[in-house]
Amino acid sequence: MYPSILIVEDEQRVANLLQTGLTENGYHCLVAYDGTMGLKLFQSNEVNLVISDVVLPGINGFELSKKIREINPSVPIIMLTALGSTDDKLDGFDAGADDYLVKPFDFRELNARIKVLLKREYKAIAPVKTQIEYADLHIDLNTKEVKRGDVVIALSPKEYNLLVYMVQNAEKVISRTDISEKVWNTHFDTGTNFIDVYINYLRKKIDRDFDKKLIHTKVGMGFILTDKL
Repeated sequence: MYPSILIVEDEQRVANLLQTGLTENGYHCLVAYDGTMGLKLFQSNEVNLVISDVVLPGINGFELSKKIREINPSVPIIMLTALGSTDDKLDGFDAGADDYLVKPFDFRELNARIKVLLKREYKAIAPVKTQIEYADLHIDLNTKEVKRGDVVIALSPKEYNLLVYMVQNAEKVISRTDISEKVWNTHFDTGTNFIDVYINYLRKKIDRDFDKKLIHTKVGMGFILTDKL
């Protein structure tokens, strides 16, 4: 069975090019030219990956991503847009996107990222452990609830994924490249600082109101989650 990809793109020429290229690479494609139709197609079909523009008629790409995440928290989402600033990327990741490509892009790069995301999706197996802990930090992998002590901490999907990766690698220095590849499934873009922004988001939620700080910066190397500093 061929993987099914939903393309949501209001520029018909771009949508047709994507559909042709992906079909030639062995994917089954569904195409919508606005966010409302994209959501309907997602709800009524089995979709393995979503490619969505940000600026769409009806429901925009950010809102579409959020609605898709409510239906399926794990389906990979790639956002395509002409907007390439750090804030734009943060908005996309906050909405639940897994990856972000700025137009114009090389189709080979898009295809490579699709393969990485689908490989991750197909290899995803329910974790043997249902909880992971470090110091007074507790993460329930089933409910995705995060606590420090008895305090429940609300995290966005990307903040949660970043925290899980850091806890799973506690007391190890993690580089920005490591985070980019393991959490965002992409190559680190030295021209943006979104990883540092997300580390700061986590610090505010995980450390700010607690005496013992867990997230630390190793200058020139990356970050480390430890209670020993």
